[in-house]
Amino acid sequence: MAQQTLASTGVLVAKKLTARAFAPYGEVICPESATRKLLINAGTTERFDEAARVDVDGAAILSIFRGAPFAPPHVVAMLERHPRGSQAFVPLDARRPYLVVAAAAAADGSPLAPEAFYVEGGAGVQYRRNVWHHPLLALGATPSDFLVVDRAGDAPGSNLEEAAIPPLRLAFPPPP
Repeated sequence: MAQQTLASTGVLVAKKLTARAFAPYGEVICPESATRKLLINAGTTERFDEAARVDVDGAAILSIFRGAPFAPPHVVAMLERHPRGSQAFVPLDARRPYLVVAAAAAADGSPLAPEAFYVEGGAGVQYRRNVWHHPLLALGATPSDFLVVDRAGDAPGSNLEEAAIPPLRLAFPPPP
């Protein structure tokens, strides 16, 4: 699919997250994404290997991010990216949906038109390095926790770039 240049249409409609639709930006993290499935621990545990591959300069770390829920309507007016590593988000409560907004980069590095995804069922996402994305968009009435795999920090700003974009109102299906 050809990427569209960034222009303000006013509304960004979230679609259901699928591995195919998200492929330009990274990987969907779920058992179906694994490169192989093994039974371990005398057959009591299923292991799903390599649902996503961590790509960072330096050390990878595991963190917990607690996302405050936002109340719609939400306006997307900025995106961020990480040039020195991928960044993965896996919800710790599979019952809580969340939103993902991602955009490819133009030849000059600026964000192209973003796409929005409605994520449910416990799937996680991993943004490839340099993929523009919106910060965490938790849904629900209370904060949501996410396991995050990314690059260990450096000096502030060395692995974070931000870009303002024309404001887009985010539209998405209501949680079930």
